[in-house]
Amino acid sequence: MDQLRAMRYFVKVVETRSFTRASEHFGVPPSSLSRRVADLEAHLGTSLLKRSTRVVKLTEIGQSYYSEVVHILSQLEATDEAVSQYQSRPMGRLRISSMVGFGETVLLPLMDQFSSRYPDITLDITLTDSLSVLNRDDVDLAIRGGFAPDERVVATRLMDNHFIAVAAPSYLRRFGTPDTPSELRNHKGLYFRTPQGPTPWLCEVDGRLQDVSAPAAAISNSGSWLRDLAERGEGILLLPRWVLEPLLKKGTLVPLELSSLLRVTPDPDLAIYLLYRKTRYQVPKIRVAVDFIVDEMASWPGLSG
Repeated sequence: MDQLRAMRYFVKVVETRSFTRASEHFGVPPSSLSRRVADLEAHLGTSLLKRSTRVVKLTEIGQSYYSEVVHILSQLEATDEAVSQYQSRPMGRLRISSMVGFGETVLLPLMDQFSSRYPDITLDITLTDSLSVLNRDDVDLAIRGGFAPDERVVATRLMDNHFIAVAAPSYLRRFGTPDTPSELRNHKGLYFRTPQGPTPWLCEVDGRLQDVSAPAAAISNSGSWLRDLAERGEGILLLPRWVLEPLLKKGTLVPLELSSLLRVTPDPDLAIYLLYRKTRYQVPKIRVAVDFIVDEMASWPGLSG
């Protein structure tokens, strides 16, 4: 039995939930593919799949085996690609997923420089605030807040992601300047919507984390629209400092000097991380991209202040 081929067949059946679609992918008869998977089950002495006329599902042991096999095949793919491109010019399609705000403000301008340096790499960049699973979503690099708990994924810290509350001088003249977090409930809030919902305004009061959010004047996943509203004096806005820095320098928005700092999660140490699979760093296109982004971010002007 060609166990490696059988493993690839098994993985594709799981991903497509169909022996027929898997066989079409590999260009082999469904009966041949089914027989290979059955041989694999016989070799292992267990059933990996529950078969019916309508759907194919994993057994409990099949789920565990699938997780391990996907990792093994990923390592083999990375090794094959690295060996074939060893000491060659970085080339091919580089798939990157980034948070929308970071992508528009920081990443895209950087990757323009990257393209000039590595013209044989085709950039395929998706901006989304939804979480990406590197294996499942066919992504080489992802940029997200928080960190990756999976030990197979490297999480390289790019920058702090601390939030600050700001408002336009015109808003503060009309509604007054809050000095304490509790006063925010008497103001108007502009809220950024994440896939988990609008970001709350949290603050530690008397040793306890409390929600001090103001009534919402507007909610959106468009940071640029919210910044425009804030500049027009429509409410108080809470966003990362690196997003707001250009407006703070212009003076169209000013930071609120509250008695306690606001944050959007219980975790006080927010940061932005570059994520990639550990086994893929040896691939030239990924290695040069990781090194470039990390090096450029170390001197990015938005990190000052």
